Amino acid sequence: MPSARLALAVTGLLLADGTARAQTYDPSYPVCMQIYGPVGYFDCRYGTLEQCRFLAVGRSATCVVNPYFPARKPARRPRPAN
Repeated sequence: MPSARLALAVTGLLLADGTARAQTYDPSYPVCMQIYGPVGYFDCRYGTLEQCRFLAVGRSATCVVNPYFPARKPARRPRPAN
């Protein structure tokens, strides 16, 4: 009986120790689709919200702006010399 309890405890620990992958955003695209379901994830490969919304029709998903997409900074104008 103690060996059965030990085997059950070891099995429980192995199942509870499953590794989880951290959710990441791809910084290459400005728009992500958040897919809902048993295994929810972000799919960041859309150039515009309209493109993402078009492809999200009929799915349990939402389109969001990628918070990790680097914003384009306006080019600096050279200062005139005095």
